[in-house]
Amino acid sequence: MTVLDWNHQYADLPGLNVHYVRHGKGVPVILQHGWPEFWYVFHKNIPELAEHFDIIVPDLRGFGDSGKPGGTPSIDDYVADLKAFVDYLGLDRVGIVTHDVGPWIVQPFARQNPDRVSGIFFFDCPYAGVGDRYYAPDHIKEVWYQTFHQMPFAADMVGSSWENCRAYFAYFLAHWAHDPHAFDDDLDAWADNYMKPGNLQGGFDWYVAAQQMRMRFIRGDVSDLTPITVPTCVRWGERDQVIKAEWRDRMGEFFTNIDVGLMEGVGHFPHYEAPDRANAEIIKFFSGLAG
Repeated sequence: MTVLDWNHQYADLPGLNVHYVRHGKGVPVILQHGWPEFWYVFHKNIPELAEHFDIIVPDLRGFGDSGKPGGTPSIDDYVADLKAFVDYLGLDRVGIVTHDVGPWIVQPFARQNPDRVSGIFFFDCPYAGVGDRYYAPDHIKEVWYQTFHQMPFAADMVGSSWENCRAYFAYFLAHWAHDPHAFDDDLDAWADNYMKPGNLQGGFDWYVAAQQMRMRFIRGDVSDLTPITVPTCVRWGERDQVIKAEWRDRMGEFFTNIDVGLMEGVGHFPHYEAPDRANAEIIKFFSGLAG
């Protein structure tokens, strides 16, 4: 794998300074991380993708080296951040690759700004059609952390020491990846990142922001969601334990132009667990749109 001297940049948005890494040229494609992640989760993808596209990899508000505005954010804040970021970069249209937390942001952004998005590529995508399956009796054990992260003491507990922080993230990364050792080489980097001031709370704030929408989808209150018309590709890790592959069954109700498939032998992080295969799928999708 090519090793890059990472090109770190900052976007000074209204009320928020966004850190991002940018490499390559051509069609702009944003890689948007989830939780428990930050931009570096894509370090295996950036070099190859940058040979084909203008690759832009930001940290969400509260994450990584992006700003921590404080207060209680809403989903609308993250959507507004994405629009302001695209505007700051002077881009008329962008492709977006994301998973986990990211689809909660990208889906409303695409509904509101379909002319600004050339294509969407999801790995393991939460969406309204999952419904109440997320909190089903046999699955509740996988999502306990979403409630814990909303507790006012959660960040202090997890961040009580570097070792404690590392152990917390090691659990999720090992449990959600198909190979429990997939992240072993990067666990120190994860602990270092989340022990930076504000990063634990910044990440946990996402779950406060998302709670209202999550409950709405669980209740099935989705009648006002118009289908997304932007060309969309989904590749789901067949071994994902937290966002299950069988939940892809209703995506056709919420996307009018969608290609859904499985990636065998990987869990929740296909882009990290199988970067060569993930890169090939991303390149094929966005190159096809350009053609």
